[in-house]
Amino acid sequence: MKFPIVAYGHPVLRKVGKEIAPDYPGLQKLIDDMFETMYESNGVGLAAPQIDKSIRLFVIDAEAFADLDEEMTDAQKEQLKGKKVFINAKILEESGKEWSFSEGCLSIPGINEDVTRKERIKITYYDRDFNKHTEEIDGILARVIQHEYDHIEGILFTDHLSAFKKRLLKRKLENISKGKVNVDYRMKFPKK
Repeated sequence: MKFPIVAYGHPVLRKVGKEIAPDYPGLQKLIDDMFETMYESNGVGLAAPQIDKSIRLFVIDAEAFADLDEEMTDAQKEQLKGKKVFINAKILEESGKEWSFSEGCLSIPGINEDVTRKERIKITYYDRDFNKHTEEIDGILARVIQHEYDHIEGILFTDHLSAFKKRLLKRKLENISKGKVNVDYRMKFPKK
C-alpha cells in the first residue's frame, strides 16, 4: 500500500516520534509499505512522521548516491547499497568537519537548499528484526540518516537554514501547506 506523503505545515511533522516495541501492530507490512511509498515518490529515505505516524521509524535506500562523488571510497559506495530500516534510532555523536549539500524532502517538494551537517555520526538503532546495532557512518549515508533522524525528532531540513533564507522561502512553504504544489505522488495536506 502506498501512503500519501504528509506536506509541510502538518502538525505530525513537528512531533517527536514515540519508541515502538517489536510487537508494534503490522510492523513488517508498515516497513514494506514505507519502502513502496518511498520508491514510488522517488525518495532515498522516508520517516514515519511523513506518512502521519508519530513513531521512531525510518527507512532508507541511498544507492542512488553511489556514483555521485568520484572521491567516494569503495567502502562508502558499498555502505550505500540496499534497504536499511532504523527503529528507535538515537544519534549518539556527530563529529568531523561540517559540509554542505543540497537537500530536498518529499514533504517539502520543489525546494532544495544547501544544509550544513557534520560528516560522521555514531548511531544506535534496531533493524526490522529488532536486532540492535551501534555503528559509525560517514559521508552521504550519514547525511541521509541525519535528515531522516531529524524527522523523528520533529525537525525539518528547512530548520537548518538561515533566517534570511527562511524568509525567502516563506511563500513557497505556505503554498505547499495549502496544497498549491505539483507533484507526481499523493500528498496529505494540513487541515484548514
